[in-house]
Amino acid sequence: MENFNMSRSTTFYALGLSYKKADAVIRGKFSLDTKAQSDLLMQAKAEGIESLIVTSTCNRTEIYGFAHHPYELIKLLCENSNGSVEEFQQAAYIYKNEEAVSHMFRVGTGLDSQILGDFEIISQIKIAFNHSKREGLVNTFLDRLVNMVIQASKKVKTETKISSGATSVSFASVQYIIRNVADIGNKNILLFGTGKIGRNTCENLVKHTKNSHIALINRTKNKAELLAGKLNVIVKDYADLKQELQQADVLVVATGAQNPTIDKTSLALQKPLLILDLSIPRNVDANVEEIPGVTLIHLDDLSQITDDTLEKRKQHIPAAEAIIDDLKLELNTWVNGRKCAPTIHALKSKLNDIVSAEFAFQKKKTTHFDDAQMDLISSRIIQKLTNHFASHLKNENTSVDQSIEFIEKVFQIGQLAPNKASSPIEEKYKINLS
Repeated sequence: MENFNMSRSTTFYALGLSYKKADAVIRGKFSLDTKAQSDLLMQAKAEGIESLIVTSTCNRTEIYGFAHHPYELIKLLCENSNGSVEEFQQAAYIYKNEEAVSHMFRVGTGLDSQILGDFEIISQIKIAFNHSKREGLVNTFLDRLVNMVIQASKKVKTETKISSGATSVSFASVQYIIRNVADIGNKNILLFGTGKIGRNTCENLVKHTKNSHIALINRTKNKAELLAGKLNVIVKDYADLKQELQQADVLVVATGAQNPTIDKTSLALQKPLLILDLSIPRNVDANVEEIPGVTLIHLDDLSQITDDTLEKRKQHIPAAEAIIDDLKLELNTWVNGRKCAPTIHALKSKLNDIVSAEFAFQKKKTTHFDDAQMDLISSRIIQKLTNHFASHLKNENTSVDQSIEFIEKVFQIGQLAPNKASSPIEEKYKINLS
């Protein structure tokens, strides 16, 4: 594998925690709300980080960015969340260069989702990207990479059947309810929280249960009323939460609170209650299970549900991976083109210097030296030579970094002078995806 650096001193990293190794409690500690994400970006700018995006969902919290050492990014994450470095080390992952790029493609196309084919993460990547872009924290490479991941996501979704049927956690929660609650159409369902997961869950409940007893409660009532108007469900006041809990047969909690909003003191039950906690951090205290008749299911439990649809989706993984490979190759071609440009420009300049020196020498020795004619001939020869080098560097079988190093060494163009700074392009595009 060739060197894969965005500049001569920084490396592209993807790091974070996900459902694969971090349980809901640990993910909750590293969860970043909107303010925390903004604070992280501001700190990154202040600490000289060139480019990064940060995402935080119920299943993962991740940073994609450039640093001299991954600890620079780990520090940002830990200082803006409730997680410690020790906890990060136990449950996190760190990818760099080609592996980091591959990871973003897999995440963005639903191949790394808790439920295979769940494409909700791509919208989070878009939001994170736009947030960083507004703060001036997206360089040309990250811009190109994210847009190609978005393109890959669209192609995988439209050209394969990996997302056939509903695939999200919200859909899985409704399937669990249908399978485990008898006569669901006549049960009282209470949904607490109308964020994105809450909205999607409510839509799936209406669509798949045909239940006319669905009630919504949200701290901000007008948000619940907007959703209720679209779905023809009931809205209750937040002040009535405790009363509504006693009437519910099924409770779905999907709030964005940082601490539990439901515990055993909230419940004075006379009948069984199924609770689904779809929140990160957890919004239902585990002590509710001390109450007879209460069943608590968390979103991590839902990911264990497998059905024929999910099994069939696995058959389409190779097709999705082929799409990713094609787009990664396209990205690699673009990167190598950008990487080669400084060397080709420097080579052309060096050849022109050689020609100019030779012209000056010949003019002293030759009468009636034809400057115009020699300029024309020399420029054509120089262009042909540089074209040969450019073709070599762009060949997919070429070891680009080694070839660039060789050309720079032979023509002495890599370290022209101690006081001459490298061009912005040369500094920014020392990167390779192979």
